[in-house]
Amino acid sequence: MALQVVGRSLMTSDQTEHQARSVGGGGWVVSFLPGRTLTLEQATAAIQAAEAVAVVGALADQVGLTTLETVGLAIQESPWAQPMREMCGRRPWRRGWL
Repeated sequence: MALQVVGRSLMTSDQTEHQARSVGGGGWVVSFLPGRTLTLEQATAAIQAAEAVAVVGALADQVGLTTLETVGLAIQESPWAQPMREMCGRRPWRRGWL
């Protein structure tokens, strides 16, 4: 992921076609957030989020899902009751157990 700032007025990435543009006074607009003016830090985070979505999209393709399906399923709570480390022989310590 390579985020580039061109001439202090344009932010681009090699991972996504989304861009951020300076609108003066420290404000930035991002192509997928119309109507919002952000700080430089917020615009950078927005472009980085777009890059992350591109990465998730590539991984989703490998699983045979869309990007939205992958994110939607991944943010759900795991249906497995116990974390894997507890299932692998480690018993959680509880007060009163010796």
